[in-house]
Amino acid sequence: MLIRVEIPIDAPGIDALLRRAFNRVDEAQLIHDLREDGQLTLGAVATDDEGQIIGYVAFSPVSVAGEDRQWVGLAPLAVDERWRGQGIGRQLVYDGLDSLNEFGYGAVVVLGDPALYARLGFEPALRYGLSCRWPDCETRFQVHRLADDALEGVSGRVEYAEHFNRF
Repeated sequence: MLIRVEIPIDAPGIDALLRRAFNRVDEAQLIHDLREDGQLTLGAVATDDEGQIIGYVAFSPVSVAGEDRQWVGLAPLAVDERWRGQGIGRQLVYDGLDSLNEFGYGAVVVLGDPALYARLGFEPALRYGLSCRWPDCETRFQVHRLADDALEGVSGRVEYAEHFNRF
């Protein structure tokens, strides 16, 4: 298995993986639209020995209380069903966090399973006075600081790219 940054030729494989993993087209369309509008900060793929895409993670810009703070949102994360349970998702997230840290990003937010993301170093965003537009998700909305001071003096509503508002 190899984890690397996505390249243009990966788009069809990413699209197919997202459609299979989520059993719908929403996430595939989201990534297509983010990519087309230049709002995909980082996309990483996991490939098998034959080069087939078996995992994917994307990060895109978010604002906090209307300000660009060099934060990103993690969404979606997908691993092909046949490859789940082998740590591929964890490795995709870790590699993405490392790259974003190197690029100088301050923090990453995610709306997902608290048990999973807590193991990856995420904390409840509500602890820092952060919220998102989706109702009843306080326990699932989480943040991971990349810069030591990223969460100091920051609070408010985190807004994802407009494409996320379809959900």
